[in-house]
Amino acid sequence: MSLDKEILKQNSESSSPSGKLEGASVVIIDYGAGNIKSIQFAFKRLGIDAVLSNNIDEIKAADKVIFPGVGEASSAMKMLQESGLDKVIPTLKQPVLGICLGMQLMCNSSEEGNTKGLGIFNTTVKKFSKELKVPQMGWNVIKDLKSSLFSGIKENEFMYLIHSFYAEHCEETIAATDYGLNYASALKHLNFYGVQFHPEKSGVKGEIILKNFLAL
Repeated sequence: MSLDKEILKQNSESSSPSGKLEGASVVIIDYGAGNIKSIQFAFKRLGIDAVLSNNIDEIKAADKVIFPGVGEASSAMKMLQESGLDKVIPTLKQPVLGICLGMQLMCNSSEEGNTKGLGIFNTTVKKFSKELKVPQMGWNVIKDLKSSLFSGIKENEFMYLIHSFYAEHCEETIAATDYGLNYASALKHLNFYGVQFHPEKSGVKGEIILKNFLAL
């Protein structure tokens, strides 16, 4: 059985997990640059009704915040600036999880559109070499895991990725992936977490990571 079919099978088997997680208030930041519905559905499978919102008061009041992102960095940052969220996100005190472009925007800067980031993670985002097939799209492993975010996740577990830019390693790296070079596929600074992969598209193991985030 192919990896994709196996993950789909696992997803189907775990779509109504026993022991649902209750009581957590989760807000997914809706600023026009995220694949937010798939993330919302992933939390729904865990028994959590995550709220889609760009309301600053609602975001600040949440127990947990998801900062997604799909698309081009400079355009996404412009949307954050227009809503004032670029000033709000770095001040949040609850656990925050950036996903894909969301994680990259939390870095100091990105070569994509020569974009200045939110400066939460002390690293830069660079484009993969032209010698590689970009975007990197599909399943790849994460390793060198260093956070309770990965409790129950084994080394070299497969996660789903799609991206043309990568975060350079720094002291805040909590997971790594190889694609032409070794890069940071997850970062952590204080209450801020970022993952380059898509846990909402990574089957049962991705759901474990989302559960771990809810338990932080």
